[in-house]
Amino acid sequence: MATSKTELYDQLASQLRSLLAGEPDLVANAANFSSLVFHALPDLNWAGFYFAKDGELVLGPFEGKPACVRIRLGQGVCGTGASKCETVIVPNVHEFPGHIACDSASNSEIVVPLMKDSRLIGVLDLDSPSIGRFDADDADGLQKLARILVEVSG
Repeated sequence: MATSKTELYDQLASQLRSLLAGEPDLVANAANFSSLVFHALPDLNWAGFYFAKDGELVLGPFEGKPACVRIRLGQGVCGTGASKCETVIVPNVHEFPGHIACDSASNSEIVVPLMKDSRLIGVLDLDSPSIGRFDADDADGLQKLARILVEVSG
């Protein structure tokens, strides 16, 4: 049992590597990644992916309520993280200009870009019903998990 966020993310990294071992398909791996994270991390109501395609983000595998299918780069938290190619932590989404509310129960969000050879391939998006749910430890841990997904998936 993990005693800190760092230990929890280290355990998840090990589980993710085992779960994805030998499977190069990005969509299949993103589906298992979403399920693993959704069920392992406390206080989430959405965990999933958007993939970069033709200048926008298109919904990929996820766990949670139905979501917006397409997001323009620069729009909402996901589009902002994608356009800046950096992790974005929003403690209170209701204070984020242009927030896209797919689930009214979401109050905080973190978006981690998926980068391959300096190119954006998508974003990992996690939502929580709690304000201030995500912090720098979550950012570090989720960035580590995102790198595993990109390394393993062709």
